[in-house]
Amino acid sequence: MLEAYLNILVVFGVMIVGYILTWRKWFDNHIADVFSKLVLNIALPLNMFLNMTERFTKAEFLGLAKGILLPALSIVITYFISVLYAKLTKVPLGRIGMFKTMFTASNTIFMGLPINIAVFGEKAVPYALLYYICNTTFFFTWGIYLIQSDNLERQQVREMFDVRFLLKKLLSPALLGFFVGLCWMLLEIPLVTPLRDFSRYLSHLTTPLSLFVIGIIIYQTGVKNLKLDKETIGVLIGRYLISPLVIVTLSKFIEVPTLMLNVFILQSAMPVQNSMPILAKGYGADEGFATSSLVYSIIAYLFVIIVLLQFIY
Repeated sequence: MLEAYLNILVVFGVMIVGYILTWRKWFDNHIADVFSKLVLNIALPLNMFLNMTERFTKAEFLGLAKGILLPALSIVITYFISVLYAKLTKVPLGRIGMFKTMFTASNTIFMGLPINIAVFGEKAVPYALLYYICNTTFFFTWGIYLIQSDNLERQQVREMFDVRFLLKKLLSPALLGFFVGLCWMLLEIPLVTPLRDFSRYLSHLTTPLSLFVIGIIIYQTGVKNLKLDKETIGVLIGRYLISPLVIVTLSKFIEVPTLMLNVFILQSAMPVQNSMPILAKGYGADEGFATSSLVYSIIAYLFVIIVLLQFIY
């Protein structure tokens, strides 16, 4: 429990550094744009690549593949619930895509992996990464498309849908890094030391730069302007109620080992992806909504984790 709280406080700490440095005029909107481009086009793709090549072997991946049905199906069902929820609550134009994405996808690596290790130990890593594969595939394909669709200018002059247009939207640099890493691992290509070290150095920029950008956005937005509106509350309902309930319900029909199920429950009920504000900024969506949802989801998690651990144990 203590380690889980410390991981959450680390997130706040780095965001506060970004906030303070913006207040001190070290950072500004231009720096935020540069950081966004670095993360989206270089650091995050390499992070995806390393997560697949370093944390899995081919034998482990194939051995776990049969357990992928539960998290994959749960994410699909949660997404369709988000579509229905958005219609019923009349989520406004310009937020619908981000709402569905944040409702459905969780922070499975930066928050999820260390918290699962803190609670269950290293034996939870393969199961945590199994959920990560499903979550990442959704987030960096359809999720990225949904975020891009929230750009109001694009909605006013929307291009005609064709195969090339769809592929351009779905094949983000991060997803390409993920699939290159997946193929690299399945083909059992050796990862030579210079390539591994080069990728590791740059991938380590992902989390601090993302959190710095969030700090910049919070400062520019103003703490008083972080809004707990009905859309943000809806995101919290999706993250902390609907998503884990779908996992628990499906487990009645899809039998998996107890530890695997408990890890999936924790992974499904993680805060909003910490890259959401930086993606919203990069793709011209509502970064204020993304930032508010992220900050409130992290604050709420301080209490949610207590309930989750009581349920699991």
